[in-house]
Amino acid sequence: MKSLTEIVMPKLAESLVSATIDRWLKQPGDSIGMYEPICEIITNKVNAEIPSTVNGKLVTILVGNGEEVPVGTPICIIETEDANAAATPDAAHAAAEPAGATLPVYGSQKAANTVAATGASDLEVAGGAMHHRYSPAVQRIAAEHGVDLQLIRGTGMGGRVTRKDVITFVTSGQQVAAGGGTVTSIPATSVDPAGAAQAEQQVRTTGLHLSETPRIPQIEAETEIPGRGEHFIDITPIRNAIARNVKQSVTEIPHAWMMIEVDVTNLVQLRNKLKDEFQKREGVNLTYLAFVLKAVVNAVKDYPIINSTWATDKIIVKRDINISLAVGTEDSVATPVIKNADQKNIAGLAREIDDLARRGREGKLTMADMGGGTLTVNNTGSFGSILSYPTIVYPQAVNLTFESIVKRPVVINDMIGVRSMANMCLSLDHRILDGVICGRFLQRVKENLESFSIETKLY
Repeated sequence: MKSLTEIVMPKLAESLVSATIDRWLKQPGDSIGMYEPICEIITNKVNAEIPSTVNGKLVTILVGNGEEVPVGTPICIIETEDANAAATPDAAHAAAEPAGATLPVYGSQKAANTVAATGASDLEVAGGAMHHRYSPAVQRIAAEHGVDLQLIRGTGMGGRVTRKDVITFVTSGQQVAAGGGTVTSIPATSVDPAGAAQAEQQVRTTGLHLSETPRIPQIEAETEIPGRGEHFIDITPIRNAIARNVKQSVTEIPHAWMMIEVDVTNLVQLRNKLKDEFQKREGVNLTYLAFVLKAVVNAVKDYPIINSTWATDKIIVKRDINISLAVGTEDSVATPVIKNADQKNIAGLAREIDDLARRGREGKLTMADMGGGTLTVNNTGSFGSILSYPTIVYPQAVNLTFESIVKRPVVINDMIGVRSMANMCLSLDHRILDGVICGRFLQRVKENLESFSIETKLY
Protein backbone atom coordinates (compact mmCIF):
# COMPACT_ATOMS: atom_id res chain seq x y z
CA MET A 1 0.00 0.00 0.00
CA LYS A 2 1.31 3.44 -0.91
CA SER A 3 1.12 6.66 1.07
CA LEU A 4 2.19 10.28 0.67
CA THR A 5 4.88 11.93 2.81
CA GLU A 6 5.57 15.65 3.00
CA ILE A 7 9.18 16.82 3.10
CA VAL A 8 9.47 20.10 5.00
CA MET A 9 12.10 22.81 5.11
CA PRO A 10 14.28 21.74 8.05
CA LYS A 11 15.73 24.02 10.70
CA LEU A 12 19.44 24.06 9.95
CA ALA A 13 20.44 26.40 12.78
CA GLU A 14 18.88 28.10 15.79
CA SER A 15 18.84 31.50 14.08
CA LEU A 16 17.49 30.27 10.76
CA VAL A 17 13.84 31.08 10.09
CA SER A 18 13.74 30.62 6.32
CA ALA A 19 15.73 29.52 3.26
CA THR A 20 15.44 29.97 -0.49
CA ILE A 21 15.06 27.10 -2.95
CA ASP A 22 17.98 27.42 -5.37
CA ARG A 23 17.01 24.57 -7.72
CA TRP A 24 15.43 21.14 -7.70
CA LEU A 25 17.73 18.18 -8.29
CA LYS A 26 14.75 15.84 -8.78
CA GLN A 27 11.58 16.25 -10.81
CA PRO A 28 8.09 14.73 -10.43
CA GLY A 29 8.19 11.06 -11.38
CA ASP A 30 11.84 10.56 -10.36
CA SER A 31 12.69 7.78 -7.93
CA ILE A 32 14.39 8.95 -4.74
CA GLY A 33 16.50 7.00 -2.27
CA MET A 34 16.88 7.64 1.43
CA TYR A 35 19.32 10.53 2.04
CA GLU A 36 19.49 11.33 -1.69
CA PRO A 37 19.56 15.12 -2.30
CA ILE A 38 16.31 16.44 -3.74
CA CYS A 39 17.01 20.17 -3.91
CA GLU A 40 19.61 22.84 -3.23
CA ILE A 41 18.81 25.74 -0.91
CA ILE A 42 20.49 29.01 -0.04
CA THR A 43 20.56 30.54 3.41
CA ASN A 44 22.17 33.72 4.70
CA LYS A 45 25.21 31.68 5.68
CA VAL A 46 25.85 28.67 3.39
CA ASN A 47 24.35 26.73 0.53
CA ALA A 48 22.97 23.30 1.36
CA GLU A 49 21.42 20.23 -0.22
CA ILE A 50 18.25 18.87 1.37
CA PRO A 51 18.10 15.06 1.26
CA SER A 52 15.02 12.90 1.30
CA THR A 53 14.07 11.26 4.59
CA VAL A 54 12.32 8.37 2.81
CA ASN A 55 12.56 6.05 -0.18
CA GLY A 56 9.98 6.64 -2.86
CA LYS A 57 8.93 8.67 -5.91
CA LEU A 58 8.67 12.44 -6.13
CA VAL A 59 5.01 13.28 -6.82
CA THR A 60 4.64 17.04 -6.40
CA ILE A 61 6.96 20.03 -6.01
CA LEU A 62 5.26 22.60 -3.79
CA VAL A 63 7.84 25.41 -3.93
CA GLY A 64 9.47 26.79 -7.07
CA ASN A 65 13.04 27.86 -7.72
CA GLY A 66 13.89 31.20 -6.14
CA GLU A 67 11.07 31.10 -3.58
CA GLU A 68 11.86 31.79 0.08
CA VAL A 69 10.37 29.19 2.42
CA PRO A 70 9.83 29.46 6.20
CA VAL A 71 11.23 26.63 8.30
CA GLY A 72 8.66 23.83 8.67
CA THR A 73 6.89 24.57 5.39
CA PRO A 74 6.26 21.52 3.13
CA ILE A 75 8.38 21.77 -0.02
CA CYS A 76 7.43 18.56 -1.84
CA ILE A 77 5.44 15.33 -1.58
CA ILE A 78 6.95 11.86 -2.00
CA GLU A 79 4.97 8.70 -2.61
CA THR A 80 6.26 5.85 -0.47
CA GLU A 81 5.54 2.30 0.45
CA ASP A 82 4.22 1.98 4.02
CA ALA A 83 7.31 0.08 5.12
CA ASN A 84 9.57 2.96 4.11
CA ALA A 85 7.38 5.93 4.84
CA ALA A 86 7.13 8.04 7.94
CA ALA A 87 3.79 7.29 9.60
CA THR A 88 2.41 10.80 9.01
CA PRO A 89 3.54 14.15 7.65
CA ASP A 90 3.91 15.22 11.27
CA ALA A 91 6.32 12.35 11.83
CA ALA A 92 8.37 13.45 8.83
CA HIS A 93 8.41 16.96 10.26
CA ALA A 94 9.58 15.63 13.61
CA ALA A 95 12.32 13.66 11.90
CA ALA A 96 13.49 16.83 10.18
CA GLU A 97 13.65 18.70 13.49
CA PRO A 98 14.97 16.44 16.27
CA ALA A 99 14.24 17.87 19.69
CA GLY A 100 16.94 20.09 21.11
CA ALA A 101 19.28 19.72 18.13
CA THR A 102 20.09 21.49 14.93
CA LEU A 103 20.72 19.52 11.80
CA PRO A 104 24.20 18.40 10.79
CA VAL A 105 25.46 19.61 7.43
CA TYR A 106 27.58 17.42 5.18
CA GLY A 107 30.09 18.73 2.63
CA SER A 108 29.45 18.97 -1.11
CA GLN A 109 30.41 21.14 -4.09
CA LYS A 110 31.26 24.86 -3.66
CA ALA A 111 29.43 25.85 -0.44
CA ALA A 112 26.65 23.34 -1.06
CA ASN A 113 26.63 21.17 2.01
CA THR A 114 24.45 18.09 2.27
CA VAL A 115 22.06 18.25 5.20
CA ALA A 116 20.94 15.02 6.87
CA ALA A 117 17.41 15.87 7.86
CA THR A 118 17.11 12.90 10.19
CA GLY A 119 19.60 14.04 12.83
CA ALA A 120 23.20 13.51 13.89
CA SER A 121 22.82 9.78 14.48
CA ASP A 122 22.41 9.26 10.73
CA LEU A 123 25.82 10.69 9.82
CA GLU A 124 27.54 7.43 9.03
CA VAL A 125 24.53 5.98 7.26
CA ALA A 126 24.10 9.10 5.16
CA GLY A 127 27.80 9.16 4.41
CA GLY A 128 27.62 5.64 3.00
CA ALA A 129 24.56 6.46 0.93
CA MET A 130 26.13 9.64 -0.38
CA HIS A 131 29.37 8.03 -1.58
CA HIS A 132 28.16 7.57 -5.16
CA ARG A 133 25.87 10.62 -5.30
CA TYR A 134 27.54 13.18 -7.54
CA SER A 135 26.78 16.88 -7.69
CA PRO A 136 25.94 18.52 -11.05
CA ALA A 137 29.30 20.33 -11.06
CA VAL A 138 31.17 17.06 -10.54
CA GLN A 139 29.19 15.31 -13.27
CA ARG A 140 29.78 18.19 -15.71
CA ILE A 141 33.56 18.22 -15.23
CA ALA A 142 33.72 14.42 -15.44
CA ALA A 143 31.74 14.43 -18.68
CA GLU A 144 33.95 17.11 -20.21
CA HIS A 145 37.08 15.03 -19.63
CA GLY A 146 35.65 11.53 -20.02
CA VAL A 147 36.37 10.53 -16.43
CA ASP A 148 34.74 7.50 -14.80
CA LEU A 149 33.71 8.86 -11.40
CA GLN A 150 33.77 5.41 -9.84
CA LEU A 151 37.56 5.42 -10.25
CA ILE A 152 37.97 8.47 -8.03
CA ARG A 153 38.37 8.22 -4.27
CA GLY A 154 36.32 11.03 -2.76
CA THR A 155 37.70 13.27 -0.04
CA GLY A 156 34.38 14.88 0.87
CA MET A 157 32.27 14.02 3.89
CA GLY A 158 31.29 10.35 3.81
CA GLY A 159 33.63 9.70 0.87
CA ARG A 160 31.74 11.97 -1.51
CA VAL A 161 33.57 12.94 -4.70
CA THR A 162 34.04 16.71 -4.87
CA ARG A 163 34.80 19.03 -7.77
CA LYS A 164 38.36 19.35 -6.49
CA ASP A 165 38.76 15.55 -6.49
CA VAL A 166 37.82 15.39 -10.18
CA ILE A 167 40.17 18.24 -11.15
CA THR A 168 43.02 16.65 -9.18
CA PHE A 169 42.35 13.29 -10.85
CA VAL A 170 42.32 14.84 -14.31
CA THR A 171 45.43 16.98 -13.86
CA SER A 172 47.51 14.29 -12.13
CA GLY A 173 47.62 11.96 -15.13
CA GLN A 174 47.49 8.94 -12.83
CA GLN A 175 45.41 8.30 -9.73
CA VAL A 176 44.76 5.53 -7.22
CA ALA A 177 41.32 4.10 -7.92
CA ALA A 178 38.62 3.54 -5.33
CA GLY A 179 39.26 -0.18 -5.40
CA GLY A 180 42.95 0.20 -4.62
CA GLY A 181 44.31 -0.31 -8.16
CA THR A 182 46.03 2.22 -10.39
CA VAL A 183 44.38 3.78 -13.40
CA THR A 184 45.56 6.13 -16.10
CA SER A 185 43.60 9.28 -16.77
CA ILE A 186 43.75 11.96 -19.44
CA PRO A 187 47.17 13.65 -19.81
CA ALA A 188 47.35 16.88 -17.89
CA THR A 189 48.27 18.83 -21.02
CA SER A 190 44.78 18.28 -22.45
CA VAL A 191 42.99 19.69 -19.45
CA ASP A 192 41.58 23.14 -18.81
CA PRO A 193 41.45 23.02 -14.99
CA ALA A 194 39.14 26.07 -14.76
CA GLY A 195 41.23 27.88 -12.21
CA ALA A 196 42.64 24.88 -10.33
CA ALA A 197 46.13 25.37 -11.74
CA GLN A 198 46.06 29.02 -10.77
CA ALA A 199 45.92 28.07 -7.08
CA GLU A 200 49.13 26.07 -7.54
CA GLN A 201 51.06 28.90 -9.21
CA GLN A 202 53.78 30.69 -7.35
CA VAL A 203 52.17 33.69 -5.66
CA ARG A 204 53.72 37.01 -6.62
CA THR A 205 55.52 38.85 -3.84
CA THR A 206 54.94 42.59 -4.29
CA GLY A 207 54.33 42.76 -0.54
CA LEU A 208 55.66 40.78 2.41
CA HIS A 209 52.14 39.92 3.45
CA LEU A 210 50.84 38.78 0.05
CA SER A 211 49.79 35.15 0.50
CA GLU A 212 47.27 34.38 -2.23
CA THR A 213 46.31 35.29 -5.76
CA PRO A 214 42.83 36.83 -6.01
CA ARG A 215 40.33 34.32 -7.35
CA ILE A 216 38.46 35.11 -10.56
CA PRO A 217 34.71 34.48 -10.27
CA GLN A 218 33.24 31.95 -12.68
CA ILE A 219 30.18 33.12 -14.60
CA GLU A 220 27.50 30.49 -14.14
CA ALA A 221 25.12 31.81 -16.79
CA GLU A 222 25.08 34.70 -19.21
CA THR A 223 22.89 36.05 -21.98
CA GLU A 224 24.40 37.87 -24.94
CA ILE A 225 22.59 41.02 -26.11
CA PRO A 226 22.62 41.08 -29.94
CA GLY A 227 24.17 44.21 -31.41
CA ARG A 228 25.48 45.48 -28.07
CA GLY A 229 28.85 45.04 -26.41
CA GLU A 230 27.46 43.68 -23.17
CA HIS A 231 25.79 40.67 -21.66
CA PHE A 232 23.61 39.74 -18.71
CA ILE A 233 24.80 37.62 -15.79
CA ASP A 234 22.10 35.82 -13.87
CA ILE A 235 22.03 36.68 -10.16
CA THR A 236 22.70 33.55 -8.15
CA PRO A 237 20.87 32.94 -4.86
CA ILE A 238 24.08 33.33 -2.86
CA ARG A 239 24.86 36.65 -4.56
CA ASN A 240 21.28 37.73 -3.89
CA ALA A 241 21.69 36.84 -0.20
CA ILE A 242 24.93 38.81 -0.03
CA ALA A 243 23.23 41.81 -1.63
CA ARG A 244 20.36 41.60 0.85
CA ASN A 245 22.68 41.37 3.86
CA VAL A 246 24.97 44.18 2.71
CA LYS A 247 21.97 46.43 2.03
CA GLN A 248 20.66 45.73 5.53
CA SER A 249 24.06 46.58 7.02
CA VAL A 250 24.61 49.88 5.23
CA THR A 251 20.94 50.90 5.59
CA GLU A 252 20.58 50.23 9.31
CA ILE A 253 24.15 50.79 10.54
CA PRO A 254 25.66 54.30 10.28
CA HIS A 255 29.19 53.43 9.22
CA ALA A 256 32.24 55.47 10.21
CA TRP A 257 35.85 54.67 9.37
CA MET A 258 39.34 55.18 10.72
CA MET A 259 42.85 53.80 10.18
CA ILE A 260 46.10 53.38 12.07
CA GLU A 261 49.61 52.57 10.88
CA VAL A 262 51.56 49.77 12.56
CA ASP A 263 55.30 48.99 12.56
CA VAL A 264 55.43 45.19 12.27
CA THR A 265 59.15 44.81 11.66
CA ASN A 266 59.63 42.74 14.82
CA LEU A 267 56.60 40.62 13.92
CA VAL A 268 58.07 39.87 10.48
CA GLN A 269 61.33 38.76 12.08
CA LEU A 270 59.48 36.63 14.63
CA ARG A 271 57.37 34.88 12.01
CA ASN A 272 60.39 34.25 9.77
CA LYS A 273 62.15 32.63 12.71
CA LEU A 274 59.26 30.33 13.68
CA LYS A 275 57.31 29.53 10.49
CA ASP A 276 59.38 26.57 9.22
CA GLU A 277 59.49 24.83 12.59
CA PHE A 278 55.79 25.50 13.10
CA GLN A 279 54.96 24.04 9.68
CA LYS A 280 56.86 20.85 10.51
CA ARG A 281 55.30 20.56 13.95
CA GLU A 282 51.69 21.51 13.21
CA GLY A 283 51.38 20.89 9.48
CA VAL A 284 49.82 24.33 8.89
CA ASN A 285 51.15 27.71 7.81
CA LEU A 286 51.95 30.27 10.50
CA THR A 287 50.35 33.37 9.02
CA TYR A 288 50.53 36.97 10.20
CA LEU A 289 46.79 36.79 10.80
CA ALA A 290 47.24 34.55 13.85
CA PHE A 291 49.31 37.28 15.54
CA VAL A 292 46.81 39.94 14.46
CA LEU A 293 43.91 38.04 16.01
CA LYS A 294 45.84 37.66 19.26
CA ALA A 295 46.53 41.40 19.31
CA VAL A 296 42.87 42.16 18.58
CA VAL A 297 41.31 39.90 21.22
CA ASN A 298 43.68 41.25 23.88
CA ALA A 299 42.63 44.79 22.90
CA VAL A 300 38.94 43.82 23.06
CA LYS A 301 39.48 42.68 26.65
CA ASP A 302 40.59 46.22 27.45
CA TYR A 303 37.73 47.81 25.47
CA PRO A 304 34.79 45.36 25.68
CA ILE A 305 32.33 47.84 24.14
CA ILE A 306 33.91 46.94 20.78
CA ASN A 307 32.38 43.47 21.19
CA SER A 308 28.74 44.58 21.16
CA THR A 309 25.52 44.97 19.18
CA TRP A 310 22.78 47.61 18.95
CA ALA A 311 19.36 46.65 20.40
CA THR A 312 17.32 49.87 19.92
CA ASP A 313 16.89 50.75 23.61
CA LYS A 314 20.12 49.17 24.86
CA ILE A 315 23.61 48.08 23.83
CA ILE A 316 24.35 44.38 24.29
CA VAL A 317 27.99 43.72 25.20
CA LYS A 318 29.00 40.15 24.40
CA ARG A 319 30.99 38.21 26.97
CA ASP A 320 32.43 35.70 24.48
CA ILE A 321 34.85 37.00 21.87
CA ASN A 322 33.95 35.14 18.67
CA ILE A 323 35.81 36.41 15.63
CA SER A 324 34.17 36.20 12.20
CA LEU A 325 36.95 35.52 9.73
CA ALA A 326 36.37 36.65 6.14
CA VAL A 327 37.22 33.78 3.77
CA GLY A 328 37.12 34.32 0.00
CA THR A 329 35.78 31.60 -2.30
CA GLU A 330 35.51 31.56 -6.09
CA ASP A 331 32.32 33.62 -6.22
CA SER A 332 31.63 34.96 -2.74
CA VAL A 333 32.94 35.66 0.75
CA ALA A 334 32.04 33.53 3.76
CA THR A 335 32.54 34.54 7.40
CA PRO A 336 33.16 31.43 9.54
CA VAL A 337 33.67 32.04 13.22
CA ILE A 338 36.54 31.30 15.61
CA LYS A 339 34.68 30.69 18.86
CA ASN A 340 36.17 31.95 22.14
CA ALA A 341 39.19 33.37 20.34
CA ASP A 342 40.44 35.03 23.53
CA GLN A 343 40.98 31.60 25.11
CA LYS A 344 43.39 30.44 22.38
CA ASN A 345 47.13 31.01 22.08
CA ILE A 346 48.80 32.04 18.82
CA ALA A 347 49.34 28.43 17.74
CA GLY A 348 45.70 27.58 18.41
CA LEU A 349 44.54 30.58 16.40
CA ALA A 350 46.81 29.57 13.50
CA ARG A 351 45.28 26.08 13.46
CA GLU A 352 41.73 27.50 13.49
CA ILE A 353 42.53 29.94 10.69
CA ASP A 354 43.99 27.20 8.51
CA ASP A 355 41.05 24.87 9.15
CA LEU A 356 38.33 27.45 8.43
CA ALA A 357 40.10 28.88 5.39
CA ARG A 358 40.69 25.42 3.89
CA ARG A 359 37.14 24.23 4.48
CA GLY A 360 35.79 27.53 3.18
CA ARG A 361 37.64 27.10 -0.13
CA GLU A 362 36.54 23.46 -0.35
CA GLY A 363 32.90 24.29 0.35
CA LYS A 364 32.80 22.28 3.60
CA LEU A 365 31.76 24.98 6.05
CA THR A 366 28.68 24.11 8.09
CA MET A 367 25.97 26.21 9.67
CA ALA A 368 27.66 25.68 13.03
CA ASP A 369 30.84 27.28 11.63
CA MET A 370 29.02 30.43 10.58
CA GLY A 371 27.01 31.49 13.62
CA GLY A 372 27.78 33.49 16.74
CA GLY A 373 30.35 36.00 15.49
CA THR A 374 30.74 39.13 17.60
CA LEU A 375 33.25 41.10 15.49
CA THR A 376 34.93 40.59 12.11
CA VAL A 377 38.60 40.61 11.12
CA ASN A 378 39.43 40.63 7.41
CA ASN A 379 42.87 39.74 6.05
CA THR A 380 42.66 41.98 2.98
CA GLY A 381 46.44 42.31 2.88
CA SER A 382 46.71 38.69 1.75
CA PHE A 383 46.07 39.84 -1.84
CA GLY A 384 48.00 43.10 -1.72
CA SER A 385 45.45 45.67 -0.49
CA ILE A 386 46.90 48.57 1.49
CA LEU A 387 43.68 50.46 2.27
CA SER A 388 40.05 49.34 2.46
CA TYR A 389 36.66 50.39 3.83
CA PRO A 390 34.99 47.17 5.05
CA THR A 391 31.24 46.74 5.41
CA ILE A 392 30.17 45.73 8.92
CA VAL A 393 28.71 42.24 9.24
CA TYR A 394 25.22 42.86 10.62
CA PRO A 395 24.52 43.12 13.58
CA GLN A 396 28.12 43.44 14.77
CA ALA A 397 29.66 46.78 15.66
CA VAL A 398 33.06 46.65 13.91
CA ASN A 399 34.91 45.17 10.95
CA LEU A 400 38.69 45.41 11.15
CA THR A 401 41.01 44.82 8.18
CA PHE A 402 44.71 43.98 8.27
CA GLU A 403 46.33 45.34 5.12
CA SER A 404 49.43 44.29 3.22
CA ILE A 405 52.83 44.61 4.88
CA VAL A 406 55.16 46.81 2.83
CA LYS A 407 58.67 48.11 3.43
CA ARG A 408 58.82 51.90 3.67
CA PRO A 409 61.30 54.53 4.81
CA VAL A 410 60.26 55.69 8.29
CA VAL A 411 61.65 58.49 10.46
CA ILE A 412 62.85 57.12 13.83
CA ASN A 413 64.59 59.49 16.25
CA ASP A 414 65.22 61.97 13.42
CA MET A 415 66.85 59.23 11.33
CA ILE A 416 65.44 57.38 8.34
CA GLY A 417 65.16 53.61 8.49
CA VAL A 418 63.51 50.95 6.36
CA ARG A 419 60.70 49.30 8.32
CA SER A 420 57.93 46.79 7.60
CA MET A 421 54.69 48.75 7.89
CA ALA A 422 51.00 47.83 7.67
CA ASN A 423 47.70 49.71 7.88
CA MET A 424 44.76 48.57 9.98
CA CYS A 425 41.36 49.91 8.91
CA LEU A 426 38.27 49.90 11.11
CA SER A 427 34.62 50.35 10.15
CA LEU A 428 32.47 51.09 13.19
CA ASP A 429 28.79 51.37 14.09
CA HIS A 430 28.52 55.03 15.05
CA ARG A 431 25.38 54.38 17.12
CA ILE A 432 27.49 52.36 19.56
CA LEU A 433 31.03 53.59 19.08
CA ASP A 434 32.72 56.97 18.69
CA GLY A 435 36.10 58.05 17.39
CA VAL A 436 37.63 58.38 20.85
CA ILE A 437 36.96 54.83 22.01
CA CYS A 438 37.83 53.33 18.61
CA GLY A 439 41.00 55.39 18.39
CA ARG A 440 42.08 54.06 21.77
CA PHE A 441 41.14 50.54 20.71
CA LEU A 442 43.20 50.78 17.51
CA GLN A 443 46.09 52.24 19.47
CA ARG A 444 45.97 49.24 21.82
CA VAL A 445 45.94 46.83 18.84
CA LYS A 446 48.97 48.70 17.48
CA GLU A 447 50.78 48.45 20.82
CA ASN A 448 50.04 44.74 21.02
CA LEU A 449 51.33 44.08 17.51
CA GLU A 450 54.45 46.15 18.03
CA SER A 451 55.14 44.40 21.34
CA PHE A 452 55.79 41.07 19.63
CA SER A 453 59.49 40.31 19.77
CA ILE A 454 61.87 37.56 18.76
CA GLU A 455 61.24 36.00 22.21
CA THR A 456 57.44 35.78 21.89
CA LYS A 457 56.08 32.26 22.45
CA LEU A 458 53.40 30.63 20.32
CA TYR A 459 52.13 28.24 22.98
